[in-house]
Amino acid sequence: MINKFKYSALVLAVAAMSFQSCDSKSDSAETKTVKPEVVSVQKIQKKEVMRILNFSAVLQAYQKVNVAPALQGRIVKVSCEVGDRVAQGQLIAQMDETQYLSTKIQYENNKVDFNRIKILNDSNNIAKQTYDQAKMGLEVLETSLANLERNTYLRAPFSGVISAKNYEPGELMGQMPIYELIQLNVLKALVQVPETYFPFVKEGMKLNVMSDTYPGAEFPATVEVVYPTIDANSHTFSIKVKIPNPKNELRPGMYISTNLEMGKAEAVVVPYNSVQKLQGSDERFVFINDGGKAHRVVVQFGQRFNDEIEIIADEIKPGIELIIQGAGRLHEGSQLDIKPLTAEK
Repeated sequence: MINKFKYSALVLAVAAMSFQSCDSKSDSAETKTVKPEVVSVQKIQKKEVMRILNFSAVLQAYQKVNVAPALQGRIVKVSCEVGDRVAQGQLIAQMDETQYLSTKIQYENNKVDFNRIKILNDSNNIAKQTYDQAKMGLEVLETSLANLERNTYLRAPFSGVISAKNYEPGELMGQMPIYELIQLNVLKALVQVPETYFPFVKEGMKLNVMSDTYPGAEFPATVEVVYPTIDANSHTFSIKVKIPNPKNELRPGMYISTNLEMGKAEAVVVPYNSVQKLQGSDERFVFINDGGKAHRVVVQFGQRFNDEIEIIADEIKPGIELIIQGAGRLHEGSQLDIKPLTAEK
């Protein structure tokens, strides 16, 4: 009886294991059946838009120089203070003039001697070599005198405003310049533009700049330089914008925004909420219908038009179906169940 009982228990255990195995296979089959994601699509089309690019930048002085002599020495006179306006060529500082005056006397004496030699040379009463040496010596001295004059009597290289002053009269010239001079009647800004617009931005294009300091005001400007290289990290290129500032309303360091009008163009414009952002980065992407499966495409932003945005990518072409509803649940290769567009709640 005991053996029969053990045998019956063994049969029941094997049957239970067999049942569990069948049940496990059934569960596995159900797991492999992936339910398609319900989405809505819209065919991508190009449309004509007015292309206006909006950028921001910081104003800079069009010209900025450090005013300092090439030769070290004692500062005799400092004529300006910070904030003073100076005209081009105006005397703004003077160094010790001992060496300059000494060289000037030497030059005047040599000039008198040379004139005598020149008379003798004109009458063929002196060797040509003597005349040439005297002439060369006078020219060298003349160049030296001019250099000393520039570095003794410091003049403003352009009209502008003194933005820094580092010395007082009587001090010895050190490592810092005497003045920093900036130009205010014309300013500049370096604007970074996405590389996709490189073919469209040209030198001479007109634009306006705006500053929060003057709400509602627009200041006309011009694209002066389009830099020829693309930054490999940011995928942008620089343009230099020249801004006339005759009333000195704008100042270096001000934050500005700019509008660059590039006329009408055809662009791929899609609903803004159909574009997703990769968490933790600036990467933007969309999903398109690729034969009933979701395909992820990385895109770049162009211009925004209210609730629509221009997207740019090689794979984004007219006729392709863009997933505009239900994309948040998708991943690469997701099966799609395409339904008509429904109103978002």
